Amino acid sequence: MALALFSSLALWTPAAAHPLPAQGYFASFSGLAPQVRDTFGWWNLTCPVCKSLFTILDFGLQKENNVVRVGSLATKLCQLLKIAPPAVCQSAVQLFEDDMVEVWRRSVLSPSEACGLLLGSTCGHWDIFSSWNISLPAVPKPAPQPPKPPAPGAPVSRVLFLTDLHWDRDYLEGTDPDCEDPLCCRRGSGPPPPSRPGAGYWGEYSKCDLPLRTLESLLSGLGPAGPFDMVYWTGDIPAHNVWHQSRQDQLQALTTVTALVKKYLGPVPVYPAVGNHESTPVNGFPPPFIEGNQSSCWLYEAMAKAWEPWLPAEALHTLRIGGFYALSPSPGLRLISLNMNFCSRENFWLLINSTDPAGQLQWLVGELQAAEDRGDKVHIIGHIPPGHCLKSWSWNYYRIVARYENTLAGQFFGHTHVDEFEIFYDEETLSRPLSVAFLAPSATTYISLNPGYRVYLIDGNYPGSSHVVLDHETYILNLTQANEPGATPHWHLLYRALETYRLPNALPAAWNDLVYRMRGDTQLFQTFWFLYHKGHPPSEPCGTPCRLATLCAQLSARSDSPALCRHLVPDASIADVQSHQRRPLC
Repeated sequence: MALALFSSLALWTPAAAHPLPAQGYFASFSGLAPQVRDTFGWWNLTCPVCKSLFTILDFGLQKENNVVRVGSLATKLCQLLKIAPPAVCQSAVQLFEDDMVEVWRRSVLSPSEACGLLLGSTCGHWDIFSSWNISLPAVPKPAPQPPKPPAPGAPVSRVLFLTDLHWDRDYLEGTDPDCEDPLCCRRGSGPPPPSRPGAGYWGEYSKCDLPLRTLESLLSGLGPAGPFDMVYWTGDIPAHNVWHQSRQDQLQALTTVTALVKKYLGPVPVYPAVGNHESTPVNGFPPPFIEGNQSSCWLYEAMAKAWEPWLPAEALHTLRIGGFYALSPSPGLRLISLNMNFCSRENFWLLINSTDPAGQLQWLVGELQAAEDRGDKVHIIGHIPPGHCLKSWSWNYYRIVARYENTLAGQFFGHTHVDEFEIFYDEETLSRPLSVAFLAPSATTYISLNPGYRVYLIDGNYPGSSHVVLDHETYILNLTQANEPGATPHWHLLYRALETYRLPNALPAAWNDLVYRMRGDTQLFQTFWFLYHKGHPPSEPCGTPCRLATLCAQLSARSDSPALCRHLVPDASIADVQSHQRRPLC
């Protein structure tokens, strides 16, 4: 139990930008069942005795003093293994312990689950990691119809995309950017050593988030990138001080930043999605069957209130239930905002039941089928990209995308803080690109990045519009220049995708071709690597294994699927490439 608690700490310790999705919390259970059976086999337990023992254990864990004991042990182990500074260990465990104990009591340690693991299916059912499938309608899939280029002079919509703002209300200029805590540049970080400068006024290239003034500068300086028809905003509003956050802190971040967005965007409609940092403890998003104080009602209700001016009643209804919604921003276009925390490898509540949490994917199928029947196109927005999700969720989502490729015009995600994409292929051959998910870079600097935002150029609002992405632009604030004495912040265009990468269009086949061009053209890849990090790449070079791993990640919209890279990486190199997997930033 204590191991489970402090393992959660490892989910947010800082890491470098990552080219491949992490295995996350759930991977620690791979191979668990045989080891546990071997460990307990000598007890010769009977099924009734086993269930009695775990019933007693469950009852004991409900007592507050026992939760405290587990937390105390977890704190000591966290300190012993030097996972974080002592004060961070103590605060984090106190924050996580109640929810983690409840999850483990209801899942791994429940009499049915535990005894099914120890004694086999005749005594109980261990299905925490069982695969599952959603149901697709019996309606035959229409023949694939790639979108046609819009006619010259056709309307083009500009969609502002904001993600991973991560406002740190305790950011303090001049403090240590390289402190021992998981987040620095803040009150409590202390002064830097005499040999190093302190945190800059507008932000810092380190494990630091943003002051409110930088977010205000971003929003007030949007003029040259506009005007905008609408805004997609995919979450992660609070800072990375996840060991010391309360619900009040999270709600303050939500209302403060939402008010700032409203102030500077005015009448432009904004469509948000829920990030993994909106809750506390971080990543903790229980499905709707968890009721009472441990449910997410406190968060969804606050979001519904804050976002009510932007969302219709039908959208607010499902937002309050599960943090997802659908609406029609214009005739012929349906927008679906998913709560990707229900696919998250780090959402420990999914240990209880990870089968289509909240019925969200089945609901998505219904929305897509209805759109297909009407002849509408669909955009999907969300925080965590599908390639970073739990395997069964990710594979089901991949199947849905393949089924509705004619209807699905765009997918937009964030979370990784870097500038990348994920390509979807036909399931039969995994060779025909049929959709692409765009992963936009973060507003925050965390870790060692320039602040940035994205603008998508979309086939506009007119009868017969494809609503596909035609191009995209990325804007940044160069912190080196902004933090110079007497300087003022200047947000500028970093690049345009079609121009920089010499793409004929922004359709899936063009992005697939780009990946294979970068495999053989190291100079082109270095351009991608520079833009991947928003103009501030790490000092260490990206050698061949790093390059192949990065390129493989662009093909990996389905998690735990090495076959997606089989044409890119020779079989002999796959293990070497996989060894370069790194954990997510967030």
